[in-house]
Amino acid sequence: QLQLVESGGALVQPGGSLRLSCAASGYTLINYAIGWFRQAPGKEREGVSCISSRGRSANYVDSVKGRFTISRDNAKNRVYLQMNSLKPEDTAVYYCAAKFAGLTDFVSLTGDEYRYWGQGTQVTVSS
Repeated sequence: QLQLVESGGALVQPGGSLRLSCAASGYTLINYAIGWFRQAPGKEREGVSCISSRGRSANYVDSVKGRFTISRDNAKNRVYLQMNSLKPEDTAVYYCAAKFAGLTDFVSLTGDEYRYWGQGTQVTVSS
């Protein structure tokens, strides 16, 4: 069973940066597309970014383009979300999720596409 654990969430001031990490155990991530999602209190879950299994394709929600960067290190079985120029509206619990994709360049910001989910890490952007 693929298990995902997020880390790196924290309280940060507006304009600051954080790097979230998604670590996998049980299986290698090399055949899995990974998505980052977030959910703020009282709001629906939102797809933030996603990356294909080999890292050839990536996608971002418009609100984070130019500020967030997704990357992966398959040798370390980890996927990262570098978040710069953070805004209060980025405050949420951030989740990583995985979908078996083999060698395809599958990417999706739709949460229902993903089977495996982590427990989440809290990101709070506030002065």
